Amino acid sequence: MPSLKGIHNTVQQVAEAISLAVGIETEIVDNELTIIGGTSFYKKQIGQKEECGKIEGNYLYARVLREGKTMVVKDAVKDPTYGESCLAGTTRELAEICTPIKAGGEIIGIIGLVAFKQEQQKRLNKDSHSMVLFVERMADLLGAKAAENDSYREMEKVKNEIMTILETIHEGMLAVDKKGYITYCNSVAGTLLKTPCKEIIGKHLSTFMPGTPALTVVDSERGYTEQEEIYEKGYGKLHFIVTAKPINGKEGPTGVVISFRDIIEAHKLVYNMKQRNVKYTFEDIIGVSDAITKVKYQALQVARGNSTVLITGESGTGKELFARAIHYASARQKGPFISVNCGAIPANLLESELFGYEKGAFTGAKEKGKAGRFEMADGGTIFLDEIGELPLQLQVKLLHVLQNKRFERVGGTKTITTDIRVIAATNRDLEEMIRDRAFREDLYYRLSVIPLRIPPLRERPADIPLLIQFFLKKYNAFMNKSVDGLAKVVEEIYCAYDWPGNVRELENAVEYGINMTFDDKIGIDAVPPRIRKIYNSSTTPSSALTLQDQLKETERDILLRKLSEYGSSREDKMAIARELNISRATLYRKLAEHKLL
Repeated sequence: MPSLKGIHNTVQQVAEAISLAVGIETEIVDNELTIIGGTSFYKKQIGQKEECGKIEGNYLYARVLREGKTMVVKDAVKDPTYGESCLAGTTRELAEICTPIKAGGEIIGIIGLVAFKQEQQKRLNKDSHSMVLFVERMADLLGAKAAENDSYREMEKVKNEIMTILETIHEGMLAVDKKGYITYCNSVAGTLLKTPCKEIIGKHLSTFMPGTPALTVVDSERGYTEQEEIYEKGYGKLHFIVTAKPINGKEGPTGVVISFRDIIEAHKLVYNMKQRNVKYTFEDIIGVSDAITKVKYQALQVARGNSTVLITGESGTGKELFARAIHYASARQKGPFISVNCGAIPANLLESELFGYEKGAFTGAKEKGKAGRFEMADGGTIFLDEIGELPLQLQVKLLHVLQNKRFERVGGTKTITTDIRVIAATNRDLEEMIRDRAFREDLYYRLSVIPLRIPPLRERPADIPLLIQFFLKKYNAFMNKSVDGLAKVVEEIYCAYDWPGNVRELENAVEYGINMTFDDKIGIDAVPPRIRKIYNSSTTPSSALTLQDQLKETERDILLRKLSEYGSSREDKMAIARELNISRATLYRKLAEHKLL
């Protein structure tokens, strides 16, 4: 709704202009009876209330606000409905013309012409008709100005919202006029085009996207969606997914809006959307071995309480997955789950990241301050991963938070109370760190109220085949492949390997295999070199192969190496056949036997 307060400078100028024109004092109030502008006596009263602010009252201003029409009081002293001062016999006003100010169909205020002297009263009563017309025109002027200011503020608000949205989205955005010149570029577009936005705006679109169909959209009046486009630039190849839509005007398109994103990021987004779970539950933790079944049962029991949990285990065992499963199985599942890697944040920033900071707490601090992770986790769970990396000075503050459930922001004095559950995790030996005076003993006992140890993969070999199948399905979907398993020798290697990197290393091995295999199964040639080296130095896996099998594997390795060296065209295969001193037909037969065609 338009407001007179938003144009208070204009209101005061109008009040002084009216008074100067008619020689009578002027008062202007808003729809809450607050004095916004005035002359003489009223100028000193700006900001105060008329009629005690009682808009439901029966005095002059309140009636004008309700009825929305001009009223003329010729003798205020004798009018008991003029104001409270009349009833008390203290009124100084002798006469008044009171006119509503309207904007957008709403009454937003009042202009009052007030006579304090008898000669002003006589002039007002004698020329009341012309004065009413004049003040009503001035009221219309103020109403229009207030409406214009309100529209401008709304436009600015909408503009700022749109600009914020355009800068927040993860796609590059360009606006192009009908001649193909770029008029807008968001920061993501600048990053994708490897050029600062200020150097993009004003340039022709063909400078950055040569030959793009977006240049034909204005003429054809037809846009397109999710089209793959590749541009060769001096600094490399740009590969985008592009959407272009015309900007329609009254006489046809006036330009084009283009959104685009890197094709690799687009593939990742699709993959992440497919893989994302709204919740992480214990069902998402794959394994049927006694070791993993036992710890899953313990964690499920722990989830029912509210005590602090310390999860220990080697890197790659899935500690965060257990933390999330505990959260989503608890009564806090509708609250936030906030994860903090204490080892990934620089020590000098970690305190402000955990507990937030107030305005001006340090150089570079945001003007309004910032809430920390503990505040963000209120009502839910905070997961402190790599807790063994927490600096000693912060260990004291964390101990205080665990004991009292309250803290202060960096640079602040206000105590913040928070309702959170703390789950910590580490792959380090905290008891050894205590002996080395690198970790506080009192904090350790406060964290390890309920300890959970996640077994390494070598202690749960029965789960390896299940995990392999899960990762095969995951990366087949991601890479649009159909690898359905492992060759027997690879399966034997993977089941015998001790997996020092645990589940994470196994996942990486499967992903590597799907990338490197030419077959429907992951063979020995698609095993990560580090694991293959261990396999080659061990007699256990190779002793399970017959001489014929070993010769076939060797032959396949040779063919793969030559295909990698020469290529797979017809001419390349002829060159391979000549080097190996075999006929082209023999080469094709052997490639077919090994499924390498």
